[in-house]
Amino acid sequence: MKTIEYFYSAHSGYAYIGSRLLMETAKTAGARIDHRPMDLRAVIAKTGPGSHNTRTPERRAYFSGRAIERWAEYRGVGILARPTYHDHEIATSNGMLIAGILNGTDIDALAHRFLEAHWRDDADLADKDTLAQLARDVGLDPAPLLAAVGSPEVAAAYDANTQEAIERSVFGSPTYFVDGDMFYGQDHLELVARALEKPFKGTWPRG
Repeated sequence: MKTIEYFYSAHSGYAYIGSRLLMETAKTAGARIDHRPMDLRAVIAKTGPGSHNTRTPERRAYFSGRAIERWAEYRGVGILARPTYHDHEIATSNGMLIAGILNGTDIDALAHRFLEAHWRDDADLADKDTLAQLARDVGLDPAPLLAAVGSPEVAAAYDANTQEAIERSVFGSPTYFVDGDMFYGQDHLELVARALEKPFKGTWPRG
């Protein structure tokens, strides 16, 4: 079975915009999504252009404003200009997804619900009661997932995802890999679909 390695954070706007199409792409190709929730802020600090807060006002207005609203319209999803709680901690929501992975839960629907709730419904992904309700929304029992968030196993997996992202030159969310070929951004999902059907020529990373 083909696999899409999916590096993202549960609070990522562009991951939200591409989330439903990612699920559809995987289903059409008969592929499995390998969720790799990561500490996006730590990754960007190492491999990206620095913190989003250090971008010039013009760059922020374009990438976090005009571009994101255009893509949301194009993909047909509702989106806020900026969620109220976007600067809150991100480890709990990402850790809850990892807890699901570790106990064998299919987290496709949960990951989508987190993204959607944050960017469409203004949910606070650092609030455990909110996360519990979002899990129930997709038919999951939140108790074991929340109980595992602070465990050494979840912390180790979160750190491993983050370090692997840095080592593989991931510099933002979402980033997808198909057979080792990297595709950054939900605007490359059509290329991901093509790669699942027929690999592109050449290799990544460049020698």
